[in-house]
Amino acid sequence: MTKVRTILILAITTFLWLDGDAQFSGKNANQWQAGVATNKITPDYSMWLAGYGARTEPSDGTLHDLWAKALAIQDSSGRRAVLITTDLVGVPKQISDAIRGRIQQSHSLEKADIILNTSHTHTGPVLTDALTDIYPLTSEDHEKIDRYSRELVGKIVKVVDEAFKNLRPAKLYADNGVARFQVNRRNNQEASLIQQSELSGPNDHAVPVLKITRPAGKLMAIVFGYACHPTVLSSNQWSGDYPGFAQIELEKEHRGAVAMFFQGAGADQNPMPRRTVPLARQYGRTLAAAVDRVLEEEMKELSPQIATAYTEIDLKLNPAPTAEELTSHCEMSEGYQLRWGKRMLDKVENGEDFPEEYPFPVQIWQLGDQSIFALGGETVVGYALRLKEIFGYDVFVMGYSNDVMAYIPTATILHEGGYEGATSQIVYGMASTWSFSIESDIMEGIMQLSGELNVPIPGNNLIGK
Repeated sequence: MTKVRTILILAITTFLWLDGDAQFSGKNANQWQAGVATNKITPDYSMWLAGYGARTEPSDGTLHDLWAKALAIQDSSGRRAVLITTDLVGVPKQISDAIRGRIQQSHSLEKADIILNTSHTHTGPVLTDALTDIYPLTSEDHEKIDRYSRELVGKIVKVVDEAFKNLRPAKLYADNGVARFQVNRRNNQEASLIQQSELSGPNDHAVPVLKITRPAGKLMAIVFGYACHPTVLSSNQWSGDYPGFAQIELEKEHRGAVAMFFQGAGADQNPMPRRTVPLARQYGRTLAAAVDRVLEEEMKELSPQIATAYTEIDLKLNPAPTAEELTSHCEMSEGYQLRWGKRMLDKVENGEDFPEEYPFPVQIWQLGDQSIFALGGETVVGYALRLKEIFGYDVFVMGYSNDVMAYIPTATILHEGGYEGATSQIVYGMASTWSFSIESDIMEGIMQLSGELNVPIPGNNLIGK
């Protein structure tokens, strides 16, 4: 009798669990499925941190761990996609292609179905073929970087595998909040910020939020973004900077839920003031509070349909410097600029051709009626503002996605020059600067891609304004 009773209780419990998840009936159910997973990617050995050329030594500890996180989703027709977020300064093309290629093969996905975003924290590890000129690396350092990069590929593929294994019935909601600690670093001087009563833009203060719940309402995952450099911290301790603190705060507030941060088009935006752990924690809490406010209010529920599109735009590059120009550069340079000059000069002397263009990744997701634009590189805020002018101010815009190869300036910034418009190309190890057609080429590519998905344009009258 006891055995029969136990079986009966288990049967009732199972029924109630299924009922709480809207009596899941497979991929044909008219609902979302979602799965989330996390994997720690903090190096377990000392190595160089990425982002700052002024560092003189490798890591010496951990402030908080670094993570790769994945949200796998499936719509009512069985169409699948996955968003990956990482506490890294940026993933270069070679590593990104390896990661996405393995995911495509394992899960029968297209490139369009995979977004690989990096938070751009400046207290994460250096990766192979990324910003290497700016660090005084030894052969042992290179070996560690290559080892970590190989391990990273496997860890990210694994977290995606786990997210798909965790697919369960879900509901998705979207909305935007607001936070105002970003400052346009091109138009405001950090040293005199305390004396300023007004700040100059442009800025994008939006905090895009995706809420993923079980059908019964239990919070499963929180995906949120912000367009601002994670450069509060410059120590040699591993950390996710303010986005790391924001994720910690949200996961503490919502036990059992996974918080995932994606970086927006924040290449010319800095958190100011900065340089202390308490400030990083403050900005993290500010961002978490902005997300919480959105979660507590009514959000737009997304119908269970996925549409994706992806392309790589051949962005033109200006002619590379000649051997004579590089020789002159080396004679007047030191540090990373000298290392870059010597490397470029070696290429010239070895008869190597410099590229005349670069394949720039652009991607669009439609989750129900929520549009998400994902652009590669360190995208400046002007692109987000232009996309919102055209497609509506509720769209989500991600930078630092799929390949972080250089800064992506607008035509205005390219003409103005400065770090984002010119000298950062050397930091990224590129041989030359972008052509002045960069902005029009990117926007034309986005408009063509959006046409493939029939992305709605509110009023259909803002193009060209």
